[in-house]
Amino acid sequence: MRWGELLKSVEREAWVRFFIALFGLTFAFAAALFSTAARESGNLLATAVLASSALVLAAAVGIATVPYLARRVALRRVRDAFNYDVTREGVFYLALTLLIAIAALNTGNNLLFLVVSAMLGAVVVSGVASARVLTGLELDLELPAHMFARQSYAAVLSLRNRRRFTSALSVSVVPPVRKKAGSRWAWRRTVFVFPKSEEGKRAWIRWPDVTLVRVPVEAPKPGILDRPVYFPFVPARQAAKSEVELRFESRGRYEQRGLGLATRFPFSFLVKTRTVPIAREVVVYPSVSTTEELTSVLPLITGEFESHVRGRGYDLYRIRDYAPEDPVRHIDWKSTAKSGALKVREFTREDERRLRIVFDNPAPGQLTPERYELGIQLAASLAWHFAAENTELTFAAPGYIAGDGVYGFLGYLADAQPGSGQSVLESLPVTGDYNVVLTARERGTIPTSVWQSSYILFLNE
Repeated sequence: MRWGELLKSVEREAWVRFFIALFGLTFAFAAALFSTAARESGNLLATAVLASSALVLAAAVGIATVPYLARRVALRRVRDAFNYDVTREGVFYLALTLLIAIAALNTGNNLLFLVVSAMLGAVVVSGVASARVLTGLELDLELPAHMFARQSYAAVLSLRNRRRFTSALSVSVVPPVRKKAGSRWAWRRTVFVFPKSEEGKRAWIRWPDVTLVRVPVEAPKPGILDRPVYFPFVPARQAAKSEVELRFESRGRYEQRGLGLATRFPFSFLVKTRTVPIAREVVVYPSVSTTEELTSVLPLITGEFESHVRGRGYDLYRIRDYAPEDPVRHIDWKSTAKSGALKVREFTREDERRLRIVFDNPAPGQLTPERYELGIQLAASLAWHFAAENTELTFAAPGYIAGDGVYGFLGYLADAQPGSGQSVLESLPVTGDYNVVLTARERGTIPTSVWQSSYILFLNE
């Protein structure tokens, strides 16, 4: 096996922690031996200091290295099963146990050794009982099909107990701890070169090596569940369900990669958490709530659109004065009788109620983030409004692939970010559709063909 392949197979962090544990336990053992010698010589102060040092070193090794190394055993069910967090009660209990253990070592009192054994036994019993509670549990999360920003929705969290005889007590479903963006130290493979090779010269030594560098860490996507959900009791072979209120303040994609089942049962010394693999992803559409901008432009757009599509159809558009070219069958006799003048009914043409919403995605820097989000929300609100008005809708945007109707366009807006600045206005097909264009371009750069049969909203004004 070559050196490079050997280095790839070595788990460096595991070996580092192993040697730390080895040296720590060696010093702890030496301190314990010296404390015994000091006790026999009658030096109580040295005995207390050395015995305490031995216990502290052993405890530090146990906390820092044993859980990490235990997670690397062969059995995956044991390795990935649990995480531990010491509670304040647990810290107080372990500190009290340590004090009694020091007193037992210094005095040699058998009763104190029995008390320490009982206290440590309680910790073991607590660990076994909490592990028993968390095993055999399955988790499921049911989410709504469509969700919009700034609206509340109800999701259903289901916890099923697969065990036949044992009930689960005091279990909380908790979101995982999410890492922040930044950087971390990591080992990277490199090559040791001596001397430093110059252009045209060969190095004498080229040896596989590793180096410690800082690597950037990207922040994960926001999670779906952001607070714990408590289940006090789940009977054997049954399931408990809880409704969870979800509310997302901004558009985008949210994903859940695993949830934790945590418990303090029975003595609250430790919070034991078992990670359950669960994969969920939701697309949160932009908010379609009524805003001041929508209220101001919607009547204008509706009026222009209705003027574009009015004709002879089935939906009444308006009643107006009679013109010589109007057929007699469209005369409204009731309105004629009331007004004393001939009135006719004008209808919209159902086969021409086609509307195209065009989002001309601007380049970075053309709009402030606030104005950009306002344009996204306005486009989504207009699409949602006209989708409910029995209008044949189509959409156009840079990179948008037609499909799934209004939800496909809302999904595009949910992920949209300032693009390359490539406009879709020059490539709009010339059809009978009426266009509602949202753009950040200057007025003088709008093609002449777009001005015809279009309502243009300038996002930078």
